[in-house]
Amino acid sequence: MSERDTMKAGVVFVGGGPAGLSGALHLTNLIARHNAAVAKGEKAGQPIDEQTLGVDMVVAVIEKAANLGDHSCSGAVIEPKALAELIPDYKQKGAPIEAEVKSEGVYFLTKRRALRLPWVPPPMRNHGNLIISLGKLVKWLGEQLAAAGVEVLTTFAAQEVLYEDRKIVGVRLGDKGVNPDGTPKGVFEAGPNLLAKCTVLCEGTRGSCTKELAKKLALDDGQNPQAYATGVKEVWEFERPPLPPGHVIHTMGYPMDRHTFGGSFIYALSGNRLALGVITGLDYRDPLLDPHVQFCRFKQHPFVSKLLRGGKVVAYGAKTIPEGGYYSIPRLATDGALICGDGGGLLAMPKLKGVHYAMKSGMLAAEVLFEALEKNAFSAAQVGKYEAAVANSYIVKDMYRARNFRALMKSGLYGGTIHAALMTITCGRYPLDKIVIHEDHEETGKVLEVYPQGAPKVDFKYDNQGIAFDKLTDVYHSGTRHEEKQPCHLKVDTSHCERCAEEYGNPCERFCPASVYVVERDEDSGKFQRLRIDFSNCVHCKTCDIKDPYGAITWVPPEGGGGPQYKNL
Repeated sequence: MSERDTMKAGVVFVGGGPAGLSGALHLTNLIARHNAAVAKGEKAGQPIDEQTLGVDMVVAVIEKAANLGDHSCSGAVIEPKALAELIPDYKQKGAPIEAEVKSEGVYFLTKRRALRLPWVPPPMRNHGNLIISLGKLVKWLGEQLAAAGVEVLTTFAAQEVLYEDRKIVGVRLGDKGVNPDGTPKGVFEAGPNLLAKCTVLCEGTRGSCTKELAKKLALDDGQNPQAYATGVKEVWEFERPPLPPGHVIHTMGYPMDRHTFGGSFIYALSGNRLALGVITGLDYRDPLLDPHVQFCRFKQHPFVSKLLRGGKVVAYGAKTIPEGGYYSIPRLATDGALICGDGGGLLAMPKLKGVHYAMKSGMLAAEVLFEALEKNAFSAAQVGKYEAAVANSYIVKDMYRARNFRALMKSGLYGGTIHAALMTITCGRYPLDKIVIHEDHEETGKVLEVYPQGAPKVDFKYDNQGIAFDKLTDVYHSGTRHEEKQPCHLKVDTSHCERCAEEYGNPCERFCPASVYVVERDEDSGKFQRLRIDFSNCVHCKTCDIKDPYGAITWVPPEGGGGPQYKNL
């Protein structure tokens, strides 16, 4: 094996999404202004550069995807305030905005009907917000960062956090060119150690390094566990637009039953396209529920299928969403590291918006770290200022007002809606106390508990022609590619599988939206024989890491460059 190299940076942003890129761009701009002022004699001190810091790079950004935006997926309607703070002239610079929200409607769906609410509830009002493709926005942010002199290191996956005692000193990047049995290929490259004065984790939802760090340092002690949802999304293209660009539709009700939290969206994009998706809360009890099938049922609803008539799907994706809210935010700063965006659970409920929080948290991290770079002093107290900055920002102030929303919705659609309305009216004062929740996988019921008379037969049929595509077809639409001759990046304790078949019916086949888990059964008896893991289908949503009833699946990054290749999501 080749030796493991070491690179040194001032600040490393792990993840090239909205948080990491916004943070890196803001920090780079702050440094540039500082250095210009020092050079002109307008400011005392030294320039912030490689020589004064003794590093190879002042600011480094690493991203596991082959290209920026390949792994970025969101609804997405965003509030523009963070983007405007970062780049005030973003419109003049060609930010890829699909449309500004100009009209909207909220519908309650029954199995056959769509009942439009006479008004849009305040948390769901989006007039003036921006409809975007997150992948396109991320790519554009990368271009702004490159123009500022920082190139993102793509195809580099952070494999593990590096420590000195309990201080974080950087990350180890994943090896490349490894056989399935762990032996090196002829093209083997050992992943280098990337050391940093501070490491900023911007991995998105359920990031592997963030998860490891939180567990090791007990960053979420005293908080609720994070609650998640899985969002499944497609983009459709038409000869003529079924809705005017900028029109937004949100729905509740069907295909969810009254005990399962979730909803749906349809966004009218530019270029005769629609983005639509279904979000399913992963605290659902029914072990036979399938979020991808829920999405297909939504598309087959008469209201939706009419809109889709004559169109074709051009993109598919899935991701998990951190919905726990204020009481699920872990400690965001520790000695040597900060956590931004979805990795810190920074998401607005019930608005279901996190892109502007991700961008703002990255910018707040940049401001704290600029001060540290200016002094060349990265004490735990200095880095810890980030936590106070987030707490005093609109991020936490917004989240606090809806602090119990997700827990309240556990009482079902009707009861939860009433409770949530009371919460909104009282600005979060109702209820008075924190509601304790459990991890999503603990909420899964056993088959005989949910179906005492026996599990029903699955009656859903994919058509693969017009509207309802099976998972493998949608994986094709996602552009997912992995080097198949590498170790499986889904670490599964298969000792539970036979028991899981009896108790839960092997729900991994259903909760995965990409047909990664395939149970092989005896042809005569139908009994479990073995679990096959088709990891090359993985779209990196991490649902399996969250929802397995035994917590027996751990997602780690595959070889850098693998995964989905989202273009319009």
